[in-house]
Amino acid sequence: MSDEPVANPPKPAESDAAKLARRKQTIAEGAAVILGYQRTLPDAPGVYRMLDHKGAALYVGKAKSLKKRVVAYTRLTGIDARIRRMVAGTVTMEFTQTHTEVEALLLESNLIKKLKPRFNILLRDDKSFPYILITGDSEWPQITKHRGARKKKGQYFGPFASAGAVNATINALQRAFPLRNCSDQVFRSRTRPCLMYQIKRCTAPCVGRIDKDGYDKIVDQAADFLSGRSHDIQGTMSRLMEDASEAQDYETAVVWRDRIRALSAIQSRQGINLPKLGDIDVIAAHIQDGQACVQVFFFRSGQNYGNRPYFPAHTEEATESDVVAAFLGQFYSSAMPPSEVLLSHDVEARELIAAALCTRAGRKVILAVPERGVKTTLVANARANAKAALERRMAESATQRKLLEALAKAFELETTPQRIEVYDNSHIAGTNAVGAMIVAGPEGYQKNQYRKFNIKSEDLTPGDDFAMLREVLTRRFWRLLKESEEAAEQEAEAVTDDAPSMAMAAEAAVAYEAPALDDAVNDNVDSEEDASRSRWPDLVLIDGGAGQLGVACQVFADLGVTGVALASIAKGPDRNAGIERFFVPGKEAFRLPPGDPVLYFLERLRDEAHRFVIEAHRARRSKRIGMSPLDDIEGIGPTRKRALLNRFGSAKAVAGAAIEDLESVEGISSELADTIYRYFHPEG
Repeated sequence: MSDEPVANPPKPAESDAAKLARRKQTIAEGAAVILGYQRTLPDAPGVYRMLDHKGAALYVGKAKSLKKRVVAYTRLTGIDARIRRMVAGTVTMEFTQTHTEVEALLLESNLIKKLKPRFNILLRDDKSFPYILITGDSEWPQITKHRGARKKKGQYFGPFASAGAVNATINALQRAFPLRNCSDQVFRSRTRPCLMYQIKRCTAPCVGRIDKDGYDKIVDQAADFLSGRSHDIQGTMSRLMEDASEAQDYETAVVWRDRIRALSAIQSRQGINLPKLGDIDVIAAHIQDGQACVQVFFFRSGQNYGNRPYFPAHTEEATESDVVAAFLGQFYSSAMPPSEVLLSHDVEARELIAAALCTRAGRKVILAVPERGVKTTLVANARANAKAALERRMAESATQRKLLEALAKAFELETTPQRIEVYDNSHIAGTNAVGAMIVAGPEGYQKNQYRKFNIKSEDLTPGDDFAMLREVLTRRFWRLLKESEEAAEQEAEAVTDDAPSMAMAAEAAVAYEAPALDDAVNDNVDSEEDASRSRWPDLVLIDGGAGQLGVACQVFADLGVTGVALASIAKGPDRNAGIERFFVPGKEAFRLPPGDPVLYFLERLRDEAHRFVIEAHRARRSKRIGMSPLDDIEGIGPTRKRALLNRFGSAKAVAGAAIEDLESVEGISSELADTIYRYFHPEG
């Protein structure tokens, strides 16, 4: 992240049209913009995008007929407040015509995920799902966790709801099917069995403790179990255990017994198992007080692979059916749909969505709302889980709000903070210094707004925490001030613009049969708080004592920052938790009572900042470890670097080499040899 002050380049002259576009529109003017596109739109399927004055997407929608769908937004009678705000904010539109409505639906889902429009229901958690992979590109297949594109050869089993579920399943599988989980590089370099062999979770094929046929049989058994043929596998193992016992080979019998127990442990951990149902996803939604939760259960080969809750955004005026429909498109734009998806609520255009999923999967996909039988029980269970998850989230949000209110009282803040920024630094003897900022608010940690700052100043004394903090805060708040000044200039220019005539607005309102001219003209868009201003914190918390707080106060004074509360948190003499002292400008240092929830809350904030900055520091240090002085020499790429290191053995030896020796390396010309020599010997 680069936030260093730079000279502002001269701004290009802004056109009258651009100035007019930035001014807040009335709903009548927005409808006039939309109506202007009607004449040129085809009566064909496609996707439309409504854009605001900054070019940001307000809404993405699909249509069977672009011409008919778009003109519907100009009929202002009977539309809700959300649509009115959306129409009023529309300054321009973009269109993409498709061959079929299914193509339009698929494109709509992709654009919603990419653009995240303000007025679409958004799936916020877009992490990929983990799978279990039995590799197929090795003579001795490996069992491992896989996430991301399925490019590697092998058999994939999943998806699983979480990485924890995959790890637990693999651990249990290795007790039943002792396959290797080490990387190919480690496997090739082994000369004796590792610990996994000693604890009977691997058969040590790396050193020949099992032959190829025996290992392949275990691979096939593991694949059969993950494919749903668990009862057959357990029956086979039971017979082998009995045969070994009858032959008085008790050690082998114990091995088979332990493997049977491991399989039973996996099945008991999975809860509901439905061998006859095959591959099914169960999707259920619950809405309460304008908030929504969608619960997804994964069943593969009749086995329960877990569940995951989602909390879509922008659901204040939506129904459960709306939420499920929006969720289906966005969720399956990246996840592969199974053969059947069970829904808690019927959705509009269910057949169209099913057709889109068929196109995505390349096979038949059924969307169903079950009304009887075991499938109804699955959906009811998913709905109950969605309701419980939403209630937990709302309770946690209420608790978080209470903590913020108590924090405001403890620090004597004028208002309850909605955004808290916590700062910390990390380095080792001044090297690879990194600063970091975390953000928290009523919804908890806002990890997408975390920032790290690589310390760039060359004038710092190594290990000077105060100077590092000064650089971080200066870069952060200088940038915020710059953005605020630009926003204020734009607002001032907009105020001086001549508003369009009332006659134009009246004509537009009549054209689309607006119910009341005064209401249409005066119903301005309720725009969100300016994005740059919304990033201003209400409270800045520094990890440190009075000295760090003094640095922050000085930075704020130098930059002219006002309206942001400052505080620092210092560990006790023995760095024990629970006896921290807090520093606030103009007050004596104080402690919070032991056991105070606010104290624990502040400790968690500090620890989260510490965790984040340590990770950033380690990542930078690891990157630097792999770097070489040769990387900084112009004209030296990976190939020439490799040639130099192969010839001289190290960068230090390259630095001591003569020009003639450098020229003898393949790919190094006399000019480049001279450049390398002068890099290491600038005085020569």
